Amino acid sequence: MSRKPLIAAAVAVLATTLGGGAILARQALRDASLVAPPATQIVYDRSGAFLTQIGAVTHDDKGGKRVDYGYWPLARIPERVALATLVLEDRRFHAHAGVDPRAVMRAMWNNLTQSRRLEGASTIAMQVARMQAPGPRGFLTKVREAATGLALVATNGREATLAHYLRLAPYGLGSHGVAHAARFYFDRPVDDLSWAQVALLAALPQSPGRMNITRESGLRRAVTRARYAISQLERQGALDAAQADMARRELAAMRPFEAKRRPEALHLALRYERLAREGRVRAASPYDPRVHATIDLAVERETMQLARRYLSAFRSAGARQVAVMVAERGSNAILADVGSAAYDDPRAGAYDFTRVMRSPGSTLKPFIYALALERGALKPTDLLDDIPEGASGVANADGLYLGPLTPRQALANSRNVPATNLLRRVGLEENFDFLHQLGLHNLDAPAASFGVSMAIGALPTRLEDLMRAYAALADDGVMNALSFARDERKSAPRRVMSVDTARLVTSFLADPQARLPSFPRYGPLEYPFAVAVKTGTSQNYRDAWTLAFSHKYIVGVWLGRGDANGMRALAGANSAARLAHAVMTRLHGARPGEIAPETFAPPPDRIAVDLCRADAAPACAQTLREWVKPQEMTAAPATTAQHVDDAVEPGPLVIAAPEHNTHVWRNPEQPAALNRLALKLAGGAGATQILWIVDGAPFAVAQADETVFWPMTPGAHRIQARLALAPAASRPVRVTVE
Repeated sequence: MSRKPLIAAAVAVLATTLGGGAILARQALRDASLVAPPATQIVYDRSGAFLTQIGAVTHDDKGGKRVDYGYWPLARIPERVALATLVLEDRRFHAHAGVDPRAVMRAMWNNLTQSRRLEGASTIAMQVARMQAPGPRGFLTKVREAATGLALVATNGREATLAHYLRLAPYGLGSHGVAHAARFYFDRPVDDLSWAQVALLAALPQSPGRMNITRESGLRRAVTRARYAISQLERQGALDAAQADMARRELAAMRPFEAKRRPEALHLALRYERLAREGRVRAASPYDPRVHATIDLAVERETMQLARRYLSAFRSAGARQVAVMVAERGSNAILADVGSAAYDDPRAGAYDFTRVMRSPGSTLKPFIYALALERGALKPTDLLDDIPEGASGVANADGLYLGPLTPRQALANSRNVPATNLLRRVGLEENFDFLHQLGLHNLDAPAASFGVSMAIGALPTRLEDLMRAYAALADDGVMNALSFARDERKSAPRRVMSVDTARLVTSFLADPQARLPSFPRYGPLEYPFAVAVKTGTSQNYRDAWTLAFSHKYIVGVWLGRGDANGMRALAGANSAARLAHAVMTRLHGARPGEIAPETFAPPPDRIAVDLCRADAAPACAQTLREWVKPQEMTAAPATTAQHVDDAVEPGPLVIAAPEHNTHVWRNPEQPAALNRLALKLAGGAGATQILWIVDGAPFAVAQADETVFWPMTPGAHRIQARLALAPAASRPVRVTVE
């Protein structure tokens, strides 16, 4: 600042003090309110380690954006803070009305007579005025600050003005306000600061950029000014010689502070910012805006390391990204939330893949079974057909068919045919609505647009939604929101299925014997303690999934690519399941002495019986343990579940499979040669030989009772059966292949 504007400002200040400038005075009174940006919330993990802070975003006239932190209000002004601040910034604070005429005259005289750096005359009140309404340096700005400073003190009083200064003042590295700075630099409440720490902070607002205490030169300047403050306080009698000497020794021992405030996990930081904007995460007190997260930073780091290690092993097969979530069972408290391999990874690392909609593969199957059990359309002793003609064209992942299976076997083996038949039996709309109730989708589309293939991956969802739905299974059918903070505002828990259903489905998913033959024993789906596991793989190996829960934890893993291209034969069972296994066993192994129960709690009011694996009759040579109701044991042995076809009207020839208007997704877990659609005739009016027509062209000649397999190709198709040597024909059926 030149000397001429400073003199003019001093004259203007005096004129205002004497009552001049009525217009300026009225404007100053309008600006006399104490305003501040929202207080920053600092987020700590469950053990008190720093995670991130949620700052205030400001925009300038040029469209630029800046994030500032702090602005914590003070419940009361600590005496040490007030003394150290005033001795450096405004010694006559209690003797003037917001503008110090002596300081103005002294600054004016020193600036006129001395060649050293220009001296200012801003009081605490004038600095508050400047911080609340920044303006360009100059005469008019100085006059406005002086007038507003007078109005601030007259309207709010000295103590409130000082408290507001201590809320707004810059302390470097984006930190504003002494309470935030105390946490930011020293990780302690402002009331607990030593004289040396208080003096160091009081030194910073004069020039926070030059006194950057994360650098040697900046710390040296700050310590010099802090030592001056200690000397002045000792001279005033605020602290005795012993206290002053101790403060000087503490200042001398200080080393550059660690610039530690960049979040370790940027996806986590962004999640907490989003939760704060939504009002779900909020500090308990405005005077201590700390958020206590459920995240365990040690678990987060270890999970991230495992995710990167396994992703590296799968890169040669085309995997590029990974996401993992870990929750505490019961509370749904999130312990780890890994959104990608690395935020700055150029291969879509900035995407949070826990929140990206992807095809879930077979991970929705447990809920198809759950709804059938809830509706009474399925009993554990029923038999489900795993045969080509029973699927209306849907094939199994391995191209094989296991014949009649109990629900336990069918789900544990992740068979597509029984799942899609079960979905059709209960109803597309009912299943679609149930999946919506579970929070697995929020789509405004008809259920028919997904067809029976919603059971095997057609309905997109997110990892965090799957975590919540599987948590409901683990929590005896009670749906509860995932929890990211101790005092988070969440929706009330609600029951989505009975205890009986939840425990039955859990027992299906936790039975390694029932997984045979599709999933061999002692692979990544088997654990040394009770774990319910479900894998999934989307079309063309674009996504590999595993959801697993034990008595203590829920783990969800997604593996894939950001560009939605396919991987090379990476299915859920041979990739994501391995990572989930590593995470789960590490979680249990990290707590020495913990003994996990061998089994989950059984369904209530059921008894364990051994059923024959072949036909669900009472025990024979090869048995499977099942939970049944006593009254079910008096009934006849289970019969094969039958499907009644009503898609087309009866005619001379009736096509049983596929159904009319079937929507089919090719299965990614099998070779292209096995992606076939079964063509089956229901009735042929005595016909012996049939000609199958696909899209107007002859495809195959077969016996009327023979199942023909058509290799699926993407698009809409028209299929018809005709008598080989007569004009009779079936009504055409339309099929769409994705």
